[in-house]
Amino acid sequence: MKTKKIIVLSGLVLCLLSLSSFKSTENTDEIISDALVQEGFIVYATFDGKEDYGYNFITTDKEGEEHTLTFQKVEDAVLKTFDLNSDAFVNTKFKITFNRDVKVSKDEHGNEDEDEVNTITMLEKL
Repeated sequence: MKTKKIIVLSGLVLCLLSLSSFKSTENTDEIISDALVQEGFIVYATFDGKEDYGYNFITTDKEGEEHTLTFQKVEDAVLKTFDLNSDAFVNTKFKITFNRDVKVSKDEHGNEDEDEVNTITMLEKL
């Protein structure tokens, strides 16, 4: 009987010690990942024009469905070669090389928010 009590008590102490090793992160403005940059993606798409929120391109998947891909930034060297701010290249097909920058942060309620910024680094007219 005494051995049984010692085993149960040891198990409880072990559980309490393992639970106390977890840390709480209550900082609501804490940035989890400052920047996760994924480089060198390539996509083939047709330029659909510029909006206030970015440069839109239309891609087609394997099933033939169209999707809009928005790029928030374009490197200056690319814009010198292709003026995407005008309508001159609308409906032009391009090979696009881009980087994806994902920032994860916590909002005031402790929920994770992901902000994604796509940047065109290279553009080839097809």
